[in-house]
Amino acid sequence: MYTSRRTWLKQVGLATAGIGASSLETIAAPGNPFWDNTIDDKPVRLVANENPYGPSPLARKAMADHISISNRYNGELTGVLVAALAKKHEVTAGNILVGAGSTEILDITARFSASKKGSFVIAQPTYDYWTYVVEKSGFRKIGVPLAADKKNDLQAMLCAVQPDTNLIYLCNPNNPTGTVCDRDILVTFVKEATKKAIVLVDEAYIDFTEQQSLCDLVPYNKNLVIAKTFSKIYGLAGARTGYAIAHKDTIEQLALMVSWPAGSLSVVSAAAAIASLGDEKFVKENYNLNQLTRKYTIEQLERLRLTCIPSNTNFVYFSLDNYKKDYFALLKQNNIIGTRIYEEQGKWTRITVGTMKEMKKFISAVA
Repeated sequence: MYTSRRTWLKQVGLATAGIGASSLETIAAPGNPFWDNTIDDKPVRLVANENPYGPSPLARKAMADHISISNRYNGELTGVLVAALAKKHEVTAGNILVGAGSTEILDITARFSASKKGSFVIAQPTYDYWTYVVEKSGFRKIGVPLAADKKNDLQAMLCAVQPDTNLIYLCNPNNPTGTVCDRDILVTFVKEATKKAIVLVDEAYIDFTEQQSLCDLVPYNKNLVIAKTFSKIYGLAGARTGYAIAHKDTIEQLALMVSWPAGSLSVVSAAAAIASLGDEKFVKENYNLNQLTRKYTIEQLERLRLTCIPSNTNFVYFSLDNYKKDYFALLKQNNIIGTRIYEEQGKWTRITVGTMKEMKKFISAVA
């Protein structure tokens, strides 16, 4: 009943290796993107919390318009993007560092913290793929179990801090559980925790909530770094666009960790991100569609007597403990790509919320 991330990556690699010239023409055709889940003979990807509706119409046009200037470096467009992000979050351009997805931001912050050796505190389970490289360098992980309601146990994380702790990572809302911290409690935690270490708050999924970002705290707190992404609600996972919001002194220090700050962002990706920021209609529609489809998915899973954790994201965390069938075999038989078991006790797994058509296929497959 276990499907690993490595196995999934291998499957995707085998699939993409067989793409020929004629296939590329099909992939590039307007309205027919790769992994188009509306086509029945394609895999239904419910694995990586991607936006199933694709980039916004404005972003698609911007990408197409900027392909012809991809022979130029990204400096001018990156400056425009940074200015737009600063305006959106009511900070200065000096508070922003852009990168190739929020994963690059996590990597940079982790490597900066690991350069001082010591330890880092992280919830378990959470989004932790970025941790493996720094662990190999000797940066010691201190894992903190979630609370009984699957929320990040902030008090336990604070208590886990050691004299050599240089970093505390918090994914809010949390991946894979979909839980969100109460903002007032979170603000109190950040103020206390940043007296001891850098606090890296990953807000990849906060756009699926009504909660205010913590970015208003960064002008006054040099030990707070917020990682944000265009991969989720903006539908630009493949365009690899993310950014950090932090105190300007902290941004300057983080920028020293790479040879060319913001150099990993392509002209096409920057153009897409700028256009996405201006497409509020698309974001609102995605928010509403996700709310509707997530509600349907949870109701149907609970109808199957599967325990679900209330979600504040575009995925659902649920238990297979009472499930009598071979869940992962059924996914495979129905050409659905799911995730894995995250917690053996309770057999907790996660499923991405796709389109309504996709989720109906998923429910039909596992019912």
